[in-house]
Amino acid sequence: MKRHILVTSALPYINGPIHLGHLLEHIQTDIWVRFQKLRGHECLYVCADDTHGTGSMLRAEQAGVSPEDLIEAVRQEHVRDLTGFGIEYDNYHSTHSEENRALSELIFNRLHERGSIFTRDVAQLYDPERGLFLADRFVKGDCPRCGAADQYGDNCDACGATYDATELGRPRSLVSGAEPQVRQSEHYFFDLPQFSGLLKGWTRSGAVQPEVANKLAEWLDDGLKPWDISRDAPYFGFLIPGTTDKYFYVWMDAPVGYMASFKHLADSRSDLDFDAFWNADAGTELHHFIGKDIINFHTLFWPAVLEGAGFRKPTRVHTHGFLTVEGAKMSKSKGTLIKASTYLEHLNPECLRYYFATKLNGMVDDYDLNFEDFVQRVNTDLVGKVVNIASRCAGFITRNFDGELAPELADEALWSRFVEASESIAERYEAGQVSKAVREISALADLANQYIAEREPWKLVKQEGTQAEVQAVCSLGVNLFRILAIYLTPILPALSKAVSAFLNVGPLRWSDIDQPLLGKRINAYQALLTRMEKKQVDRLIEASKAQPEAASAEATNGEDEGQALIAIEDFAKVQLKVARIAEAEAVPEADKLLRLQLDLGDGRRQVMAGIKSAYDPASLVDRLVVVVANLAPRKMRFGTSEGMILAAGPGGKDIFLLSPDAGAQPGMDVK
Repeated sequence: MKRHILVTSALPYINGPIHLGHLLEHIQTDIWVRFQKLRGHECLYVCADDTHGTGSMLRAEQAGVSPEDLIEAVRQEHVRDLTGFGIEYDNYHSTHSEENRALSELIFNRLHERGSIFTRDVAQLYDPERGLFLADRFVKGDCPRCGAADQYGDNCDACGATYDATELGRPRSLVSGAEPQVRQSEHYFFDLPQFSGLLKGWTRSGAVQPEVANKLAEWLDDGLKPWDISRDAPYFGFLIPGTTDKYFYVWMDAPVGYMASFKHLADSRSDLDFDAFWNADAGTELHHFIGKDIINFHTLFWPAVLEGAGFRKPTRVHTHGFLTVEGAKMSKSKGTLIKASTYLEHLNPECLRYYFATKLNGMVDDYDLNFEDFVQRVNTDLVGKVVNIASRCAGFITRNFDGELAPELADEALWSRFVEASESIAERYEAGQVSKAVREISALADLANQYIAEREPWKLVKQEGTQAEVQAVCSLGVNLFRILAIYLTPILPALSKAVSAFLNVGPLRWSDIDQPLLGKRINAYQALLTRMEKKQVDRLIEASKAQPEAASAEATNGEDEGQALIAIEDFAKVQLKVARIAEAEAVPEADKLLRLQLDLGDGRRQVMAGIKSAYDPASLVDRLVVVVANLAPRKMRFGTSEGMILAAGPGGKDIFLLSPDAGAQPGMDVK
């Protein structure tokens, strides 16, 4: 029976580029989706960028662009990098969309009407210098349990304790460095405890893996707490209906992004019905693929929100572990925090897809990328076993038989063994046990290579009266290779396409597994995949060491990780000098930027400054300012900025340039 399936991956946050950690999940999802499509099911894959929150607001401010311009530029980069690895989305959208706004408001209003939303005052840390409340990831201090220093505002890496940010000792804002104040603010809450009974049943229904269900049972037994779903202005996101300064917390509207992305797709296609996939009584399937760090959002909060708003719950949430490299967290200094774009400059993306496939087991285990193992598996298993079958047999068919395959199979029993493996391999794919499917495929490749080695067509072709046998042996080899290529199609879509061209057939289909190619002319063989060299991997690692600072390897959905801390030695390197503003003009294409020409006494420099909202350019000419003089030039969308002027204030019209002492001259040092 044909299934109708909607699939999602966790939404990449716009705090940085796509890296190998993102790719693990999206490749895993793409393999599962391609398998379903290969089996003849309707399987739609949607995703989006997660865009809201303080992090995106601050990043746009620092870049001198509007948040909307920033998120669209990042979305295009993300799509480019993800699709570069053969990941095929039916739609890749953004959580900052009208579809998401409308659905978030609809869900909130329905929850409010049924009594699942309430308000209460909350004590929060407030940055008095920036004029904003601080998310947990934007504050650090001493752990209130063990006293460990430099811990984020929600949990301690040293002892594992969880706590409220207001409990931190010696807290400091990662936005400004100021000591936060504790302030009260009214917030909106989703009454999650109302759904405890529902969640206890749903989490044991097969909707999550057993190990995930066991972890959720601990939280459910301890008692659920209401979830804070609001944030105070200033904040980049959607206003909560009926308010003027309260916004949906990013984790409220981010999962709604799954629905919004599908809505955007359905609105563009007459054959898709949004309600058929999201109504409470929908007969379709909904599958989420996520990392284990966000299971509470996707398996407690999200299904409860959907239930309360009258929508369907997920059919299954597929959870995976983290990716480590060489047995450790990804590290920029070691060159193991590898961006997708950097990888694509050095290695074949199909190789990474295959290597990840050899690891995926359908469980919540962490997966490790070992470079030596990576090279060996690709060269030995993929090139040396699978592709080797085609390269060994095709030449004989092309040279000796004008590319025509034999009219019948040389070994029906061996052929049948390959065909009969289809159901077992399909079960592995369905369960997410891709590594077991790969092992079965590899074992079949061994049988094919053994058959060819025993028949020795390279010897037979030199003998009289054995030409028909050569054609039969090599034709069977080509047909066995075709079956293996079909089995590997979800993992290696580019290879599958190349195999189709080589065999002179249409796209490979699962339904064709038991239909051999007999008496058919194939095309001349061309290399389908080449061996990896260790030096290629070494160059990739070196390039990754040299790349600009990337986002945290552990970041998934949610707010930005915050700014990195620097040592006092690094701070001492900053050179502050007096500069005179010689020229000032607005940048028409930018919301916040002014283009300044600064005189530092030894020549002029161009600096882009995000102060358009506070200053008329004409009023700045001849004014003295303080500038970071040894900042590396930065290429921006509107030109190169060769420094940074110093200012303070909460933003908007309240931006105050720091002025040097009276009598200062351009070029003087500021102490």
